[in-house]
Amino acid sequence: MSKTAKQEVGKLGEDLACRYLSENNYQIIDRNYLKKWGEIDIVARKDNVLVFIEVKSVSRERVENVSGETSYRAEDNMHKWKLDRLKRVITTYLIENEKENVKWEFGLITVYLSVKDKVAKVNFLKDIVL
Repeated sequence: MSKTAKQEVGKLGEDLACRYLSENNYQIIDRNYLKKWGEIDIVARKDNVLVFIEVKSVSRERVENVSGETSYRAEDNMHKWKLDRLKRVITTYLIENEKENVKWEFGLITVYLSVKDKVAKVNFLKDIVL
């Protein structure tokens, strides 16, 4: 089955987010941890802290718009119901992997990209309170 354009942008955004994290000394532990009630895009570790990361990607037509400085921002897709689902799936991950007592945090990576110009901008919002 072929992917939609939105799925392709999402996959590319997640790949770029993983590359960014690796370049910044994060170890990627898991990707696309999926349960009926939600998904964690990336689970990483840095300095003995587990980091659960949601990735939001937006494709822009022109390279000038890759900065994300428009009326629409990728993080605008983080609605209350999405945060509630993330809390639930993070709790499940911690229990299933016997990590209930480990230090963890949640982060959001936004990726603005111009596939045509092969340019991307990655922003990492760390330690977001759920």
